[in-house]
Amino acid sequence: MKNLVLLTLCLAFLGFVQAQTKSNNISPLLTEASPESVGLSAERLERLDKMCAEQVSKGNLPGMVSLVTRNGKIVHWKAYGAANERGDQLKRNAIFRIASQSKAITSTAVMMLWEEGKFQLDDPISKYIPEFKGQQVLASFKYSDTTWTGVPVKNEITIRHLLTHTSGIGYGVIDSDERFKMLYKKAGVTDLFTTKNISIEESVKKLAKMPLHHEPGEKFTYSEGLDVLGYFIEVVSGMPFDQFLRSHIFDPLGMDDTHFYQPKKNADRLVEVQHKVDGQWKKYPVTFYDTDYPVKGARTFFSGGAGLSSTAKDYATFLQMYLNGGEYNGIRLLSRKTIEVIMANQIGEIWGNDSDMKHGLAFNVATQKGQDLGGKGSKGTFTWGGYFNTQYFADPVEQIIGVIMKQTQGPVNDNTSWKFRQLVFQAVDD
Repeated sequence: MKNLVLLTLCLAFLGFVQAQTKSNNISPLLTEASPESVGLSAERLERLDKMCAEQVSKGNLPGMVSLVTRNGKIVHWKAYGAANERGDQLKRNAIFRIASQSKAITSTAVMMLWEEGKFQLDDPISKYIPEFKGQQVLASFKYSDTTWTGVPVKNEITIRHLLTHTSGIGYGVIDSDERFKMLYKKAGVTDLFTTKNISIEESVKKLAKMPLHHEPGEKFTYSEGLDVLGYFIEVVSGMPFDQFLRSHIFDPLGMDDTHFYQPKKNADRLVEVQHKVDGQWKKYPVTFYDTDYPVKGARTFFSGGAGLSSTAKDYATFLQMYLNGGEYNGIRLLSRKTIEVIMANQIGEIWGNDSDMKHGLAFNVATQKGQDLGGKGSKGTFTWGGYFNTQYFADPVEQIIGVIMKQTQGPVNDNTSWKFRQLVFQAVDD
């Protein structure tokens, strides 16, 4: 047992050393500066501050943390409202469940292994996870007993399909198709979060036996593909997924507060998920998951698509690495050329030729039409959000990042997502 532990530590260390690739460029750490020093108007940023404060004071949100950077400098970073039902004041370093914002981090880890020549993007996933061999597209389904028939796929699911939500895999409990909700539940697939003693390997191998929504590559269906890739990372790297992210991304970037499961010392910084009950904000109850999963339970399920929790500052640091062309503080995680691939349109004409957004290998990316419609940022601005009402964007032309962290479930009168971005860009004063 002792030798096994030492071997695991050695492998983790070797992976960390490999991740610590020095760069010819040395960008500075994210630090605070005045808006004027980076071409933003402090007076106009007050509109953003006022909007955030008003949303909380009106009861539209229990609380939020908003952060804005430009040219690698933090020019706005504030907390508003309460962190929990008790009414404790929210702080800037509060920890939020970032849910689907985990996807970009997992995708980044995949592309780091791709840079090492471990695989090709159009390799079938069955080459690495044999359980995915012989997939079928759902053809018929009986609601009475959930039996089904399928048609064999013409083309196997590839790693590119999993990165772009074109694999045909669904999303179980939040799937738009009731049939897949029933099938995933019956099979025991863990869709999002859990406090149970389940591994990502167990869940992914159950998922591999499920039928697909459609032929791989034909359509965009939001899916658990990033969970599959979390296990894929374990197979290819030989490291537990959480350790791979720690050694290859979080430690090099100084993202000390980003974890699947928060250490005990951070438990009191985790913001409660809240919902409206008779006009009052209350802690969200246990449903198919327990919202306290980041600090309790077995702490064994590393969901690449939804499992991480983080801070506004940590996530902005991750996005800054992208704006820097893959480098941060003298450490290179990705090549600039790899980022060009990540940001390219990877789904062809699935969303049509006239869409305001395209989808790359990690993000939604604004097209020229998206820029021209207004409020979305420049062409090439990349973005995503999370299940618990978190959002972010990064504009590579203006070198602006915006992160807004909230923790709500259920109906909410919240328009901060679009207002936040709009009010950030109106503050440009150069």
